[in-house]
Amino acid sequence: MTRSRPNLWPIALDILALTLWGLMLLRYWWTGLLPVLLHPDYHWLAIGAGWLLIGLAAWRSIDLVRTRRKANTAHIALLPRQWSLAILVGVAVFGLIYVPRPFTSDVALAKGIAEPVALTRSQPQRFSRATPPEERTLTEWIRTLNVYPEPDAYQGEPVNVTGFVINPPDWSDDYLMVARFVLTCCAADAYPIGLPVQVTAENNYSPDSWINVTGTMDTDTIEGQRRLVIRADTIESVPEPDQPYEF
Repeated sequence: MTRSRPNLWPIALDILALTLWGLMLLRYWWTGLLPVLLHPDYHWLAIGAGWLLIGLAAWRSIDLVRTRRKANTAHIALLPRQWSLAILVGVAVFGLIYVPRPFTSDVALAKGIAEPVALTRSQPQRFSRATPPEERTLTEWIRTLNVYPEPDAYQGEPVNVTGFVINPPDWSDDYLMVARFVLTCCAADAYPIGLPVQVTAENNYSPDSWINVTGTMDTDTIEGQRRLVIRADTIESVPEPDQPYEF
């Protein structure tokens, strides 16, 4: 009676898929790209999953060695489950090659800039009115407006915010928008926020360039709506931060 030869393809594909997925998650950590994809509160989860997958791959490798000692392997056609593993391997290879980038102004315009009074996804439990105006981030300004959305209440307050440039197509050259994406979990749920900035010189700030804006708050009518705007005293170009999102 001829003993059947075991099919080692499933184990081999398991090892390859586990290894590549583990390396993909750890690669985003090693290269500093994890903040582009995931909220900092969940970085430990991605890093832990990466190491766990590498460990499982090592365990499956031991299983492969033990199985191979029992009998020689034979070429057997891939079964449906093995094709699924092959697809997972392909996705992991793509993830190892792909370099994620922060969302751009085009994405922000496509998603729509959230209006403060309608920004239900912000987190009012983090609102602190005691924060000095000049120390508020862009997100904190939006959350402040969510709590008290009367623009005139903030006239004359100092402001110092950093974000990327959006040039809304329907706005005049006297205005640009300084914006950030807010991340609550991962890049899939990121949404844009922003404030209008009145520029005193010619608006030659290219979309997606990062700027730091200092000035004072004022109000103006834009597209028929009275809004809080930043009267810029200085606008400085700055490098893109390591953490492009706010929370």
